Amino acid sequence: MSGLLILGGSGRTGIHVLRQAAARGHHVRALVRNPDAVHAPAGVDLIQGTPADIADLRKAAHGTEAVIVALNNSRASDNPWSKPVSPPGFMTDAIGNALAVMGELGIRRIVVTSTQGAGDDWNHLNPVVRAAISLSNLKAGFNDHHGVDREIRASGTDWTLARAMALSDKPAAGPVRAAERGTMKPAARINRGDLADFLLDVVEQGTWIRKAPLVWNTTG
Repeated sequence: MSGLLILGGSGRTGIHVLRQAAARGHHVRALVRNPDAVHAPAGVDLIQGTPADIADLRKAAHGTEAVIVALNNSRASDNPWSKPVSPPGFMTDAIGNALAVMGELGIRRIVVTSTQGAGDDWNHLNPVVRAAISLSNLKAGFNDHHGVDREIRASGTDWTLARAMALSDKPAAGPVRAAERGTMKPAARINRGDLADFLLDVVEQGTWIRKAPLVWNTTG
C-alpha cells in the first residue's frame, strides 16, 4: 500500500511512523493540529486539523488506502500518574470518526496502537496493577483504550490492535516480538521506533488481521 493516513503523527511514537513510512516510499498524509510544529520528512503531507472533527478526517483521508493510528491521551507531564488533559473519550471518538470516514471512502485497513490491558486483556493484568490504575489518573486513559477496543472490534474493517508493552525512548534491547496473550511470555518494554516499524510491517504484509497481539522488544 502506498497511500497512508497517519493519526497522531506529531506524537512521540507517531513521528517515528511518519519518518519510517516516508523512508519506505509510502505517500504519507498526517492530520495534525499544528503542522508548523511537526518536523516531518520531505514528502509527508501535513493536513491541519483534528480527528475529533470528522470533516478534517474526510479531508485528510482522500487518496489513502490504509490508516495507522498512534494517538494517545495527553497528560500534564510525562509522569504516567499526572492529570489527563485530553477530553474524556478523545481516542474513542477519534476512532469512531475514522471508521465512519473509512466506510465512506472504501478504506478497509486500519492498524491501531493499543496497550497491554486494553479490552479483553484487562483481566490478564496483575490485580495490584489493575487496582493502581483504577485508583489513579491512569484510569481515564485505560477507559479510552477500552472504548477504542470496542469500536474497532465492532467495525467491519481489516483491523489490527497492536497492544504495546511499556513504551520506551531508550535504545532497543533486542528484536521485536509479537504474540497473542498466553502464547509467549512478553518482556516489559517496546522501543517507540521499533513499534513504528511493527505497525508499518503489519500494514505492508497484511498480517495480524482482526487480532490484537502484544508487542515487545526481547531482552537478549
